Amino acid sequence: MPDIQMRFHHDMLTLSSPLESTLIAQGFDLSFGVSLLSVLEPEAVSAALRLQVAAGAPCLVAPTAGVTHARLAHQRAADRDINIAQAAKSLATAFTTQHVLAEIGATGLPIDPNSKSSLTANRDEYLRAARAIGDADIDAFFVNGLTGAADARCALMGVRQVFATPLIASVDVNEEGIANDGTGLEDIVAVMADLEADVVGFCTSADSEGAARLAQRAAHACDRPLLVQLNVQKQPSSTLFSHARGQLDIPYADPSSMVQAADCLRAAGAQFIRAVGAATPAYAGALAAALAGTEPIR
Repeated sequence: MPDIQMRFHHDMLTLSSPLESTLIAQGFDLSFGVSLLSVLEPEAVSAALRLQVAAGAPCLVAPTAGVTHARLAHQRAADRDINIAQAAKSLATAFTTQHVLAEIGATGLPIDPNSKSSLTANRDEYLRAARAIGDADIDAFFVNGLTGAADARCALMGVRQVFATPLIASVDVNEEGIANDGTGLEDIVAVMADLEADVVGFCTSADSEGAARLAQRAAHACDRPLLVQLNVQKQPSSTLFSHARGQLDIPYADPSSMVQAADCLRAAGAQFIRAVGAATPAYAGALAAALAGTEPIR
């Protein structure tokens, strides 16, 4: 796999979409998460990954998001974190693709930014998850779904304490660029950059123009490569969709909407783009086709 760092500020890159939509459509119960499903139903997860690879996204996101102790504890599987992490990672690294990113999802634990014990506990969750995954055969760690500045600080410090591997970080924000903890996007990406994130980013449900405005704000706040994740909402059922489509302004109603979104986000300064939420492999394919051979503007 090529060194992903050599592509920073040089190539527009698409990340594969989450596997949930594909697996849910096939009838799998994901209440325990895709990471654990990688052990229970490896063939199904591998098949879902194969669809993402076929879609053409250069960056394949491994299904390792749920390997923190806090998440696995809900399934009484915290003591199996290494086995689950390695199984999930190996399903992704088995494919021939340009880059593999090992995702670490937010812990879901409460964070008190004024409590040293709370911050330490959250930091250690990310540290243990990164250690369970390991940096072999991956191009970067991808801490995703962060809830704000304190969570970003814990995640980045945790991973950086054990690995110097390239690190991508993304925070969830609303359409105004505010995270769950009330912190603004600019402040969060500044924290990410200060704590040595190689790529900073955010996830939003805003439409392409709104997401582009947020991307411009993030790009002005730091000079790191920028990731934008677009949250695709679940569409109405086919019987209702024909009625709802004329009445509702539904962003990203079909994969073709990714073409305009890709153009808007590239012009706003993004380099990495991903469709998440209810996105199917077709969304990743549309993004990959739209961005193939293009360069970021910053």
